[in-house]
Amino acid sequence: MGSSKRGAAADNSRGSTASGGHIHTLHQRLKHALSLGTTRSRSSDDKERKWKCTDIEIQRHVVRSLSAFLDSTSGHASNHRLLKDSLADIVEALVWILQCKSESIVRTAANAVVKLVSTNSSMMQSYLTDLINPLSSLLCSNNLEVATSCATALNVIFSNLSVKREKEVWEIIKEAKTVIQIIRIIREFPGYTLPMEKFQEMASLLYTILWRWPPSRFSVWNDTVLMKVLEDSCIKSNISTKIVVLKLCSALALCNKAANALLENGETILQTMVYSMGCSEPLSIRIEGFRLAQHLAADEQRCKKMTSLYSGLLVKAIVGGMRVRSLGSGKVANDQMSLLEEACRLALITRWQGEHHNCFWEQGIEKVLIDLLLENFDKQALKHPLSPEEQVSIAQKGLDKNFLLAIRPYIWEILGWLAVHCKKDFRPSTHQTELYIDMLIACACLSFIEAICKGCQICENDDTSRIESSSRAVLVMMHSASTYIASKVRLILSEVLEPKGNEYLKRLLHLLEYASSTSNFGSLNVPKTVTELVGLTCYSGLPQYQKDFSRGDGMKTPVNFIRRCLSNQVSIRRRSFAPLFHNNMFYERTCCWMTAEEWEGKDALLFYSLWGLAELVKHSSDINHTKSHTVKTVQDVLDNVSAPGPRWLAAHILSYFGVYGFPNKHDKGFAKALEDKEHSDLQLLFANGDCVSAHKIILAVRCPSLLPPEKSPHNAKTNDNCSVRDIPENLCPMFQKEVRLSSNVDQQALLKLLDYVYFGFLEAEEELARKLKTLAKSCNLQPLFLMLCRKLPKWGTPIPSSGLTYALGPAGFQFADVILEAEVAGQMPWACSFCPLLVPHVHAHKIILWSSCNYLRALFQSGMQESHSQTIKVPVSWEALIKLVQLFYSFELPKPPFGCLWDNMEIKERLYELKPYVELYWLAEFWILEDVQEACFKILVSCMDSDRQLAVEVIKLAASFSLWKLAEVAADYMAPLYHKLQDSGQLEELDELLVDLVRDASVRLSQERGYLSG
Repeated sequence: MGSSKRGAAADNSRGSTASGGHIHTLHQRLKHALSLGTTRSRSSDDKERKWKCTDIEIQRHVVRSLSAFLDSTSGHASNHRLLKDSLADIVEALVWILQCKSESIVRTAANAVVKLVSTNSSMMQSYLTDLINPLSSLLCSNNLEVATSCATALNVIFSNLSVKREKEVWEIIKEAKTVIQIIRIIREFPGYTLPMEKFQEMASLLYTILWRWPPSRFSVWNDTVLMKVLEDSCIKSNISTKIVVLKLCSALALCNKAANALLENGETILQTMVYSMGCSEPLSIRIEGFRLAQHLAADEQRCKKMTSLYSGLLVKAIVGGMRVRSLGSGKVANDQMSLLEEACRLALITRWQGEHHNCFWEQGIEKVLIDLLLENFDKQALKHPLSPEEQVSIAQKGLDKNFLLAIRPYIWEILGWLAVHCKKDFRPSTHQTELYIDMLIACACLSFIEAICKGCQICENDDTSRIESSSRAVLVMMHSASTYIASKVRLILSEVLEPKGNEYLKRLLHLLEYASSTSNFGSLNVPKTVTELVGLTCYSGLPQYQKDFSRGDGMKTPVNFIRRCLSNQVSIRRRSFAPLFHNNMFYERTCCWMTAEEWEGKDALLFYSLWGLAELVKHSSDINHTKSHTVKTVQDVLDNVSAPGPRWLAAHILSYFGVYGFPNKHDKGFAKALEDKEHSDLQLLFANGDCVSAHKIILAVRCPSLLPPEKSPHNAKTNDNCSVRDIPENLCPMFQKEVRLSSNVDQQALLKLLDYVYFGFLEAEEELARKLKTLAKSCNLQPLFLMLCRKLPKWGTPIPSSGLTYALGPAGFQFADVILEAEVAGQMPWACSFCPLLVPHVHAHKIILWSSCNYLRALFQSGMQESHSQTIKVPVSWEALIKLVQLFYSFELPKPPFGCLWDNMEIKERLYELKPYVELYWLAEFWILEDVQEACFKILVSCMDSDRQLAVEVIKLAASFSLWKLAEVAADYMAPLYHKLQDSGQLEELDELLVDLVRDASVRLSQERGYLSG
């Protein structure tokens, strides 16, 4: 026995030695082949050897020798040294051979590149850039095999490229116009002049480029002919072609603008996507269909659009993808598991409200979820009716088997979202459905107990998502609008907690108090602490435990967490420790996104600290002794946090202290407006004879119920250096209109309501708040009514807008009392939707301008002729004026285009977009608009960051407006380009003063670099 083993070992040794000898022989043959094409430069000062050989036979000999050597070294890490020694010569030879474009050898050379890169990607990183240009130039070859082989080689190069080289390679791709070449080739497909194999290779290569380089996407989605080709290819082509088209569209959908275009115009592609997810399709195409749908549904508005078109089919496909067949012993086939994960990820569209929720229930989502949690549950459930104790026992045994453990975070997330968006009257339709839902709740509650028990053992590993998500599912189900779900969760959670509930609670309180202390905050484990805060909030919803932390002192812990979060001591998104729910790769590769912030915000710890504090305040028996400390901290949230969820929770907390609404710094300008009678156009008369002045345009936007019915505008004439007809009477001299209020209207309540309308918030004692409830409800001020009733908002509820943009439309025109007229350079065709005035202008409202701009307020109060004029000439272009007006009305300065749209603009187009910001930067100095000046400055700097060449044009504009601070900044951006600009003659276009600025900036930069290097 021993001798046979020694004999086998000897044979292996001899085989290994023989193999090694063969590899060395092949390597020597490769070196010899390379030497045949190497020439020495004739230059006396250049003794480098260059591979330059036009002999086809020698080129073929090199490629064959290379292929044989690579085949022999495959899987032999010990032979990498041999390859490394010759790698520079190999790449140089391949580049030359590809550049020669000899069809008889190029194809095999491209195939050799594929072998070389795919088996030695890390070693090849520094050489990949050399191969891109020659391969790209061969994509348009009339020889099908050559073009396809080069596309395959480029695809392998781009797929194996390290992230740090992406920027360098993108410049090469742009220079070689690779994307344009691929687009031109793919456009040949409709008439079948392009064979299927070539189409698939080109589309696959384009997919890789679109995925890695966002700027490449614009030229694809903006090409209507190409998009039509892709649509047509979905109709007549085979499965392989449909897969590559779906992948290509998935990469395109990483661009927000492209995704919107697909939803608006890509009906054929959308149908292909939906039908490809059906259960009768092969797994490979189903997976790609799910991935495209995920990208399209990554935004709430797009999800609503997609579900409005294909809600039933989409949900049916998702639920079908979530139904798995077990191989036994808790195992699922790998390909089936991939499909399951993609289906579960798409099922997270449940986080947004819509009719698709009904479809999920109709498709039996509750049974699908329980089958993913508990293997073979139906066999146990059908034996006899299960008591609550038996349900808990079966749930615990099933969870302990760890069936499909990796899928559980998705299950809890889906279950939670379904509960969040349930209607109040939701109830299971059958006893079987009720059993499934009860079992899901029992499983979630047991997992919640596991999370509480693990406590300090929680760390940032694979268990974090599962533990955190199960606790969160329990929390959101406890606050579900569905009376059935909310009450059932409280009942089952109370039962499973009963043995050691108080012990767990004491431990939670201790851990949170310890974590919130100043000395321990720096080493905070955020996922663990978030889970503990969720646990505490769940406990607060159970009456039997509320007495244990009902004292005011219990609120100190979440308040401390909130203060630390606001001071930026810690901030972490939920998706950073729950990545399964938010594809981080997706977020890293997206472009052109300007969507609303996630409802829960950027800081998970802040959000759940606020939720915990809200529950503690609600059930506290004494909150007065912590009032000042708590109110100040929570008000800081409203002042510094923009996300809707934290702001709603903060407003909910403040309602217990008599503050209702959302204080907004932008509304401070309206503080004096309510007392201003000069520009008011409405008098509200109380039954006792008292009155209050108001402004119709403010009420029209924020509380139209208080407005009296308006008569149709009558014809009027005015003479303000222009002929205007059909102008409403409110553009004539100001008039007052009175509205007599019923004696049932409480005067104090209405005055407080006007505070809310003008300032965004109000303060009221309990008795007055009760009167306000009725008034708020009758005026349809739902957000205020919600706060007065002290009800937590439903997840996803938006913050009531404080903006007045609605006033710029037809509804606000009838209250307009001033025209802002732009400066016009030359003849500019113009037509107004509201009047025949033929110069660019905006119909505006004095009270809004008065409240938004100190300069205009002073002008209106000056008593000068301009203060009574119906027209104000603003010395900026129309493009700048419209941005300024939008700022006054929406409190946000519109931003220039960004993402792939900006990346694909020419310098002239970019300058056209930036000029209005230079004008506003200049105007802001005279109109005392410091915030506007700062915002414009940031935009201009950001754009020069993206393109230093743009600074050449910005410095000219800055000088024309005498904006020397901006000119100096532009000069700093031009400093690294000084010698290049000088050689190209671009500096000659500048005034001498500007050239001096750039030269001085260049000298400073050189000195700084010298200092750092020294």
